[in-house]
Amino acid sequence: MSDSNGSNAPPQPIECRAWVAYEPKKPLKLETVIVDPPQKGEVRVKICYMALCHTDAYTLGGLGKFSDRLHRSWVRLPHSPQSALLLPDSSVGLDLTRTLLSRRRGASQRVDPEGLFPSILGHEASGIVESVGEGVTSVKPGDHVIPCYQAFCDACKFCLSRKTNLCGSVRQWTGSGVMKNDSQSRFTVKETGKKIYHFMGTSTFAEYTVVHEVSCAKIREDADLESVCLLGCGVSTGLGAVWNTAKVESGATAAVFGLGTVGLACIEGLVHAGAKRIIGVDIDAKKFEAGMKWGCTECVNPMDHEGRPIQEVIVEMTDGGVDYSFECIGNVEVMRSALECCHKGWGESIIIGVAASGQMIQTRPFQLVTGRVWKGTAFGGFKSRVDVPKLVDRYMNKEIKLRDYITHQMQFEDLNKAFDLLHEGKCLRAVLKAMPEK
Repeated sequence: MSDSNGSNAPPQPIECRAWVAYEPKKPLKLETVIVDPPQKGEVRVKICYMALCHTDAYTLGGLGKFSDRLHRSWVRLPHSPQSALLLPDSSVGLDLTRTLLSRRRGASQRVDPEGLFPSILGHEASGIVESVGEGVTSVKPGDHVIPCYQAFCDACKFCLSRKTNLCGSVRQWTGSGVMKNDSQSRFTVKETGKKIYHFMGTSTFAEYTVVHEVSCAKIREDADLESVCLLGCGVSTGLGAVWNTAKVESGATAAVFGLGTVGLACIEGLVHAGAKRIIGVDIDAKKFEAGMKWGCTECVNPMDHEGRPIQEVIVEMTDGGVDYSFECIGNVEVMRSALECCHKGWGESIIIGVAASGQMIQTRPFQLVTGRVWKGTAFGGFKSRVDVPKLVDRYMNKEIKLRDYITHQMQFEDLNKAFDLLHEGKCLRAVLKAMPEK
């Protein structure tokens, strides 16, 4: 096996543990899997730490599992005077709100486009390169890395445009749960011989995974792997939405909808940018303490303003609206509120949350004609292999938070318990130790 000790033997299959999602709405099952050697352009990574993100819970689709834990208050959504929807107390639960919205409108319930089963979920992690395939030059065995769902090849049409951080080099295959080289999976369940799909090109709920080289960000070896695993998704997304997508300037005003990890990272980014007023918006008042700790100047609960759309409240509070707003939930009704709370003439609203497949955003065209701008962002506009190492440097220089987002430290065996905590709204990030670093 090619390894950090200098052996030139070709990599061999590895037997390890992985959490397999066999079907939606069911707990993951801990299985022994065979992880194939990396092929051309691929990297096999030993996962040391993995974090649980709301996207993983959304894809698993455990609606029935936590529907009875929803917040028991009813509010009327803006522009929906005929109906009231039960709003949940966690951003995972808001996916149920999206489902209810879809059913209310008579739409069929659609599955998440990345939700292939059976699969190994997970996309926020850190680890160490175990072996590399043919042609891999940017990393070698022993390197510390962060697998990134957003690739960066610096050669495709998207990368060469310098206008976006999206990359088209492997998207066709990662979206189909396979690897580019042969359109096959690298995971097989030992007991049954069944092939298992990859997820988002990362599949980090395993002790070992295989990723494309273009999705593997090499980082400095003195960085704390437990903390920097968060840079694989949520924290990077929130910071980048402020710094790269909105390019918030000093003295600006802003509203952040949803005070989970991504929302708090937006707040952190706004503080660094010098925003003078930051309004946190959430239906769970228990989150206001964290919002204020991260840097909100004030927090607003839409449920305290029954009968009034929250955008009207914010416009009144800010003498015409905020300069920037950030939607960190993935609820199309909230996306409208976030846009319409922006100031006429220059306000910008950034959509970060991913809505359910088939959902549509809407507003009066006049909102845009009069100067408001609607934007979206993926991974906060960061170019993964280039920018993630820089974010690690900023963390090491104590310029950004990471450990503060970790509310639970758990073991690999506790993943289903971590899902329960997330469903109950009791954690920001649960980080699980998968494999020892040495």
